[in-house]
Amino acid sequence: MEIQGKIIQILPEQTGEGRNGTWRKNRFVIETSGQYPKKVCIDVWGDKFDQMSLAEEQFVTASIDVESREWQGKWFTDVKAWKVEQGGGSPQPQASNEPFYAQPQTAPTTAASPQDTSSIPAGNEPPAFEDDLPF
Repeated sequence: MEIQGKIIQILPEQTGEGRNGTWRKNRFVIETSGQYPKKVCIDVWGDKFDQMSLAEEQFVTASIDVESREWQGKWFTDVKAWKVEQGGGSPQPQASNEPFYAQPQTAPTTAASPQDTSSIPAGNEPPAFEDDLPF
């Protein structure tokens, strides 16, 4: 998956000892663009963070994996970046204020409606309803 946004904060590096040796984790927070921006904290493990040379206020595109795990009856979710590209572009333009469910405007038709009997010669009944659908 990919997520785009502006880096709003780079958190301090975390280190520790595990059963496989010493580990390093860096985290940064990006804010997505759009009508409802979201803040997402992303983890980068190992030396990858040093190679990325990220800075606050920078637009990026992060390729991420999202994974949840259970520990003692509680669930925890990680967002891990495996690639971060700088210059992910400017924020996306804001959506228009028109709701997405608005019906498109249609041009008025000049054809006579089935209820308009003024153009039908006397003695002829208008058709009940003509449907051009094949079913």
